[in-house]
This record gives sequence, C-alpha cells and structure tokens, in this order.
Amino acid sequence: MSPAPEIRQHFASDNYAGMCPEALHWLLEANGSGHEPAYGDDRWTQRAADRLRELFQTEADVYFVFNGTAANSLALAAMCQSYHSVICTPVAHIETDECGGPEFFSNGSKLLVAEGVSEAARLGKLTPAAVEALVTRRRDIHYPRPKVVSLTQATELGTVYSVDEVRAIAAVAKSHELKVHMDGARFANAVATLGCAPADITWRAGVDVLCFGGTKNGLPVGEAVVFFDRTLAADFAWRVKQAGQLASKMRFISAPWVGLLEGDVWLRNARHANAMAQRLHEGLKALDGVQVLHPPQANAVFAQMPQPVVEALYAQGWKFYQFIAGGGCRLMCAWDTRPESVDRFVADVKTALGG
Repeated sequence: MSPAPEIRQHFASDNYAGMCPEALHWLLEANGSGHEPAYGDDRWTQRAADRLRELFQTEADVYFVFNGTAANSLALAAMCQSYHSVICTPVAHIETDECGGPEFFSNGSKLLVAEGVSEAARLGKLTPAAVEALVTRRRDIHYPRPKVVSLTQATELGTVYSVDEVRAIAAVAKSHELKVHMDGARFANAVATLGCAPADITWRAGVDVLCFGGTKNGLPVGEAVVFFDRTLAADFAWRVKQAGQLASKMRFISAPWVGLLEGDVWLRNARHANAMAQRLHEGLKALDGVQVLHPPQANAVFAQMPQPVVEALYAQGWKFYQFIAGGGCRLMCAWDTRPESVDRFVADVKTALGG
C-alpha cells in the first residue's frame, strides 16, 4: 500500500486549519450524550460558559455565536444607539472586512476611523491621543456621538497591545463616558505573547465586552461574546435570535469550547502558532530580497517580496494574502502549523529568489 499523500499546509489564514483533537473529542461527547435541551439550555453550553467565567476570574454574561462578524456586530449594537459612533483603526476588521455588519445591526452607528502617522498607527494600534482627538473633535448635535472604543487584540497587523496600553486607552475612554469593546479574534495569541492573566488584559484593564475568538484557535465554528459589564447584555439574547445566531443545537458550538478551555488547550494552541510565526520570521529575514515589515508579536508575519517571487510561490500552490499591510504578504500560522511546512515555504522563497 502506498503511503498517504502529504497534507499541504498554507499561510493564507489560520481559518484554514482544522479542528484540534480536544475540540473534536468534546464535540463527539456532546453528540453521544443523547437528547439535550435546545437553544443553549443544555449542560454543555452551561459548562463552557462556566469555564470562561473561571478563566476570567469574574462573573460575566456569555453568549455563543457562529462567527466573528456576528460577535462584533451584535456586541457593538448592544453598546450603541443608532446616533452613536465607534472609534477604531483604519485596518480594524469591523471597518474593512465585515460588510457593514456593525452599522447594519446597530441601525446606523458610524465607525470613526483614527487616522495617524505615529509608530503605533503604523502597527495597527489605537493610542490615547487618537481617541482623545476623535472624541473632542466636535461636540455638537450634528456629529455622531462617540460611544465605544474598539480595540483588536492581537491587531490585524499581528501586533499586541500591552496591558498598560489597554489601560491607558480605557482610561481616556472612561473619562469621556465611552465603553471599550475588544475584538479578540486572536485573543489567545495575544495572551500567549503577554504571559498575563486573561483578566489583566480585559476587565481589569477597563474592557467592557470581549469577543473571544475560538475558530482561529482550533474550533470548528463559534465565538464567545463575554460581557464583563453585564448591564450591556440586557436583551442580548433577543439580538442573537433576531440575527439568526441562536443555534438550535447550541451544544455543538459550545461543547468544543470545553475542549479548548480545560487544561488550557487554548493557550497551548496559541503558543504553538506564535512559535511557528517566529520560526517563519527568522527564516525569511535571513533571505536577501525579503523585507520583513516588523517582528511578529502573535501568529502573523508580514513581508515584502519581489512580485516575481510572489507569482512563483502562487504557481507552486502556496496560498497567502497580499491585500493587508499595503501590499505586503501576510503569512498566518495556525495551531497545527508544522515546522516542516514553515521550512518548506522558506526554502521555496529562497529558490524563487535565485538562492
């Protein structure tokens, strides 16, 4: 019998990766547990929500939805009225990649983009000064009143806000009676980098609502919306239902979360993805003709490569994106990225460079 063909791994997105074994185990456990109440009244959903409360060391209201766009859009809608606005960066996912979802579900809340030329802005981050400038730009009734600051952790450019950075931004937000939302699609990767308790980078730092990403960390589907300010969760269950995000068999979304949360699998997966990004960074920066844009802080590497090299890599079947970071190549590592996949990609880049 011939050996099984090698399964090719890619660097376009950590969404390309499959389900981690622990998530699959609990999905199968839920499937084999017999009949369970529907719409989130099952024991698996309760267990996953309790694990999240334990992780964050606080009482919180927890809701599970299908994807990140729904998590962000519904969370922001719960935090805003239609005449409010949300402050974010130009590269924020809510601004560039959610098809107007936040505006739609909030009935028109405007996104205010914090433009800037500072080093932080170049790395995809908001700053207290940028928030202050947008909040105080105008105060008249003709201007959509700022209500929320939205941070992405880790950012779309693969950088990470420190605990002090989040605290400083939240302090400015609170001084103007603004709430703080965190898009945590890659929250696990940020915590793995910081080495802090999840509570320290969220509610203790002033974050009111976290959209905790699981799909990019080894789940088949599903994100958790965690309300640290529980008053903001009033009627949120109805928002989830109206948006078509209330799964009838909710246990198949929540049970895999148990697999991530028990034994800190979520953190182990994130550390591995981050380590593979570091390996990729080291390999690429050693090549003449490749410019790595900044050192990775999570599981993303951004690099400028000559267009003939990019085309040669595409021709060999490699998949990665170029539409982020001003045309640079974004290379994402996942919980299951193998060292040999990284090394093979670097070798192909070297060959395409004529090395």
